[in-house]
Amino acid sequence: MSGARWYGRALSMSAIAASVGCASAPVPTPSDALRVPQMEVESTVPQDPRRVALGRLLFFDPRLSKHGDASCSTCHVLTSFGVDGHATSSGQEGEGGRRNTPSVLNAATHVAQFWDGRALTVEAQALDALTNPTEMGMVSERAVIGVISGVPQYVEMFRQSFPESPSISARNVAAAIGAFERGLVTRSRWDDYMAGKRDALTLREKRGFSLFLQRGCIVCHAGPQVGGTSFQKVGAVFPWPNQQDAGRIMVTHFASDRMVFKVPSLKNIAETGPYFHDGSTSSLVTAIRLMAFHQLGIELVDDEVYAIEDWMKSMTGAPDPDYVSAPLLPPSG
Repeated sequence: MSGARWYGRALSMSAIAASVGCASAPVPTPSDALRVPQMEVESTVPQDPRRVALGRLLFFDPRLSKHGDASCSTCHVLTSFGVDGHATSSGQEGEGGRRNTPSVLNAATHVAQFWDGRALTVEAQALDALTNPTEMGMVSERAVIGVISGVPQYVEMFRQSFPESPSISARNVAAAIGAFERGLVTRSRWDDYMAGKRDALTLREKRGFSLFLQRGCIVCHAGPQVGGTSFQKVGAVFPWPNQQDAGRIMVTHFASDRMVFKVPSLKNIAETGPYFHDGSTSSLVTAIRLMAFHQLGIELVDDEVYAIEDWMKSMTGAPDPDYVSAPLLPPSG
């Protein structure tokens, strides 16, 4: 979706937040008619099943890492909602990554990939991860192609998946992994509610969503993925405690992008801690309090925090187990 269209949606989110009151106003009673069309789930674009099958194998194959001991699934554990559960990624050579591993589930429709948005698509993200020294550590794209070319089944699968350009290329490697990742979508009770099923949420969860709207959280966490549509400064009101990672400024070199990061999606948020780019807390309740204070300049009372937490849990939806199960990898030649 274009940036302009998302900007328009963000403006409409602002209007909705404003319409239900300021941060200190009483919370409106939850209504069964409460509905935000901008947050309704979008249809998934069908992918070529041959590319999906190939991409699944590549996603799970540790041979595509420097030491043959890490794959995309090492950090993005699909049976654990696409994360590894660590504060920051493990990385190669024991160095450890600087940032928390974001979930790969539902990520394909985000405005960009990585916390700093340095890749615009999941295809570009996959290629970056393969050669990133703190991720999979391959020395070059040519090295990746060399490993894949040594697996006869891969050679044949690339020929069938990309008949217009059957030779193995970095672009086609990325396209195959991307085709698989674009199918990593989940559906939850929250999505059912947005689709019109009024009894999909409890009254308590609906109150949590009312609070989320009324306190202004939705201005940033907008769109079908409840986030992933924009970049924002962490510590917009009160400075973020950890200032070591300067964020998007390292990509754009614009001073205004210091401490700016992609707004994460809240889909499956109850299962994807630790939270934030620095993995600074494993508690969802603490994360809600931190966001209210540092981004909005308010302190939520306990009942508000727990109601919002309950609503966020309604966004939990496990992926299709058959789709995410680890495949039997083909042998090298």
